Amino acid sequence: MNLFSSDLCPPQVIVWTHVPDQLVLWYCSFASFHYKSIMRQGVDEPLSETGFKQVAAAGIFLNNVKFTHVFSSDLIRTKQTVHSILENSKFCKDMTVTYDSRLRERKYGIAEGKGLTELRAMAKEAGEECPLFTPSGGETLDQVKMRGVDFFKFLCQLILEEAGQKESCSSGAPVNCLETSLAEIFPLGEQCASQCNSDSEASKLVASVLVVSHGAYMKTLFNYFVTDLECSLPATQSKSELASVSPNTGISVFIINVEKGREVKPTIQCVCMNLQDHLNGVTETC
Repeated sequence: MNLFSSDLCPPQVIVWTHVPDQLVLWYCSFASFHYKSIMRQGVDEPLSETGFKQVAAAGIFLNNVKFTHVFSSDLIRTKQTVHSILENSKFCKDMTVTYDSRLRERKYGIAEGKGLTELRAMAKEAGEECPLFTPSGGETLDQVKMRGVDFFKFLCQLILEEAGQKESCSSGAPVNCLETSLAEIFPLGEQCASQCNSDSEASKLVASVLVVSHGAYMKTLFNYFVTDLECSLPATQSKSELASVSPNTGISVFIINVEKGREVKPTIQCVCMNLQDHLNGVTETC
């Protein structure tokens, strides 16, 4: 099974003749409202003027993509982000969005609303370094990872169950339309489309999932994909780039194959990570 986006690891069924399905995960991150140097989960602020420009650009970039499922953090800035993406969509304007608190940004406890400089000072005083330092009342990186993995497994299981109930995607969109949608934006999608539209025993793309979340949260989740699930990266992407937090509206795309049956790791291929080409020409407003 192949998942997009952002973003999947479902259990498997031992059916040796089963053709693996594919799910594509589209992850769009919004790094703490407009100012990435501010720690925000508890401070539920709306987008800034620059933020609205950025999400509009992301919506235009993704307007030809056919999504079968849409998930978002339940914070205001991500709700506004997903609304803009769907508003610009040619196919998904009326899609139902599932808001999930498991997609929230990392909780920073007493450092909520403070600047990165203050967080670093707190870490230094405690004899630690960012991002490993956990302010009082905040979440550890392991706790953030657990939230991400929990959502990932839930999503994979959901797609597996739906794929077992019907051959087409849950939205009713023909499978080949999903591959075409992917191929229009990313070269790798052309390979997927040709394979999935052939009569060979290739994987079938059954879902295209948009997940809108936050920078620090996604950095932790993507590290899980690469380290724990051995996700393959594009030739132009290095593991060291995982140390970087996604820019506002950075787009990451993953194709995930899962064969029903045994409890084994899904095969994950990263198409792109933290893509920001759509932000070219977007000017910041002071």
